[in-house]
Amino acid sequence: MPLYMDRHDTPGASAQEVAQAHAADIEVSAKHEVKFLSYWFDEEHGGVYCFAKAPGAENVTAVHQESHGLLPNEIIAVSEDDVLRFLGGIQDPVDHSEVKNPFRTILFTDLEGSTSLLQDVGESAFMVLLTEHDLIIRRALAASWGSEVKHTGDGIMASFEDAAHALRCAATIQDGFDGRSDAGEKPELRVRVGLAAGEPVRHNDDIFGSAVNLASRICDAADAGHILVSDVVRDLGVEEGFSFEAADERALKGFTEPIEVFELVR
Repeated sequence: MPLYMDRHDTPGASAQEVAQAHAADIEVSAKHEVKFLSYWFDEEHGGVYCFAKAPGAENVTAVHQESHGLLPNEIIAVSEDDVLRFLGGIQDPVDHSEVKNPFRTILFTDLEGSTSLLQDVGESAFMVLLTEHDLIIRRALAASWGSEVKHTGDGIMASFEDAAHALRCAATIQDGFDGRSDAGEKPELRVRVGLAAGEPVRHNDDIFGSAVNLASRICDAADAGHILVSDVVRDLGVEEGFSFEAADERALKGFTEPIEVFELVR
């Protein structure tokens, strides 16, 4: 299915208003055979950019027409590579014959209490909050050369070619949610982050392997607002000047022995 980017001129709009509009788009998107991948809000210049898969540009326009009436000023077809470069910050090697190192650092996030939050605020308000949550994480990914692998429903899985970029991304994610809390935004959103590294296997646009499983379980073991990493990520991070708390052994689901984890010091 073709990919499209549309642009809306929204001078004076707030991030909250844009998030609500995007949530409204998502509610009617399936009816028009549109799948939104993400959006980007340029608050300084008053512009919103939406990325979506659709049979045609007219389908994208129909969604916006029904959901809120704010029609795009421009819609252009884009390649998947273009979208991934924008959302994931993928860096092409100078020499395209270069064989890439398969070693990756895997990052998982998880929103604390997402089920309870959904029940407390209702589906529509929850979708607005989830959109805001996604935007904080995706901004951090784009700034840190991370590639989003998939959305897990209440979190995001991402892959990095460099452990230092992954650690900076994790810290930026937590800083983003801390900033939201410091600004008094309610309800409060808190996420846990886990990282591990290894050589995952890619299959059908997903990646698998022990590093992926370990990163997921480490994320599950982290407290909200904190970042836990594996010993490999810790060793790579120390080489780049990052600091960590002393090792702590955790019993992780699926592992027969306790696993050493380290908390990133921010």
